[in-house]
Amino acid sequence: MSTNQAHPKALYTLFATEMWERFSYYGMRALLMLYLTAELASGGFGLDRQEGLALYGIFTGLVYLTPILGGWVADKFFGKRKTVYIGGLVMAVGQFLLAASWFMIDSLDAESRLFLFNFGLGVLIIGNGFFKPNISTIVGDFYDDNDPRKDAAFNIFYMGINLGAIIGPLIAGGLGESTSWGWGWGFLTAGIGMIIGVLWMKAREGTLEDKGLPPNTPEGKLLLDSKDWRDIIIYAIGLVISTMVIVFVWGKLPDNVTDIITYVGFIIGIGGLGYVIYNGTNGSAEWSRMIVILVLAFFNIAFWAGFEQAGGTMNLFAAENTDRMIGSWNMPATWFQNINPIVILIFAPIFSIVWLKLDVMKLNPRTPIKFAIGLFLGAVAFWIMTMASNAADGGNLVSPWWLVVVYFILTIGELMLSPIGLSMITKLAPPKLISIVMGLWMASFAAGNYLAAMLESILHKYDFELYPFIMWMMIGSGVSLVVLSPFLNKAMKGIH
Repeated sequence: MSTNQAHPKALYTLFATEMWERFSYYGMRALLMLYLTAELASGGFGLDRQEGLALYGIFTGLVYLTPILGGWVADKFFGKRKTVYIGGLVMAVGQFLLAASWFMIDSLDAESRLFLFNFGLGVLIIGNGFFKPNISTIVGDFYDDNDPRKDAAFNIFYMGINLGAIIGPLIAGGLGESTSWGWGWGFLTAGIGMIIGVLWMKAREGTLEDKGLPPNTPEGKLLLDSKDWRDIIIYAIGLVISTMVIVFVWGKLPDNVTDIITYVGFIIGIGGLGYVIYNGTNGSAEWSRMIVILVLAFFNIAFWAGFEQAGGTMNLFAAENTDRMIGSWNMPATWFQNINPIVILIFAPIFSIVWLKLDVMKLNPRTPIKFAIGLFLGAVAFWIMTMASNAADGGNLVSPWWLVVVYFILTIGELMLSPIGLSMITKLAPPKLISIVMGLWMASFAAGNYLAAMLESILHKYDFELYPFIMWMMIGSGVSLVVLSPFLNKAMKGIH
């Protein structure tokens, strides 16, 4: 297929839908650690650093784990399109619940507010699980596996993600940190953004053609009908109510019981996922490619365990250790979160063109080498972050340029992994399991996010410093991938 052929209109429909969803998520994420650790007098919860990081890690980990459920639901029952709508509506409710935990500060006690907040986080986790894997796989449905436009399409789609990730912290983060407005206004804005995303996709649904419809849809049907929308509303309400019950019951159980349930649930989840993949993967070629996915997912964890320091320890570093004064104005710490998506918006189109040009010249690196380069760039970023942390010892405020450079290099590394990984899943996964395997891929992000939040407390027990440890972890992972790349390339069975 010609690389000059135009992308389908659906790509830009999905681009804008994902942009608004990421506006919602990243606007909320920019505020999350700061809100959790803010003093009670300002409407926060007054958690200490480790408590806040633990809750942040559990949330961001589960946000990427529930896509396994969302992918399975889409493949077996609703189709990708209905599942995306359900997820979007549920996420909007979650943001409004977070907002309510601040707006109701004068009418609820601290315990009730914390329940409302945890309820909101739980709803966001479930909604994201329904939304995230399915909108990505709808993009892949419009391209053949070896279509050279496919990587370019995911780079364009990734631009939508990051445009939302710029606007979210800028508007929702700025409002939330502002003493004139307050945390609740930031979360409320994030919820409104999610509603806009759902309405946009509904208005542009005709561009999606027959992609992402429920299983056994009659031939010729292109749009969801009133019955489909009734199902979407009913299931969205059901998910919100179910989450409320789970969060309430969970809060009443002793810690040892919740620990047992967590471990058992983890074992059942991994076992169930393995069973579904085992039954749905057929033939040596599919199994060979599945092994590649699992290997790259393992190394993906290492990268994201470092990268996701951005919303945790590096967000706190921006608030506590960085000189943010510009004249008489103190720049919000959340605005540092904009560096990553701004760099992506500038460089994603360049990468998109470079991959196509290199493909024509037959010099395009294979996926494992792109992943290795990303890990090496991550190692450089954390070498610099180590120097910044050392300069801030003793309570010194350091130049904001330290964080700017670190975020820039990490983002270039991200461009070597994340859009390439999304494209890889749609190429290598068995056709009947694409959404589920996309959920598996998101699970590697879950592990990376959880590890990112817990690393500091784990390493503290052994007197290891966080940022140097991440640097060496990424170096080791990158070298391992370079060594394994010939075997992985062969196992991909002709897929590039």
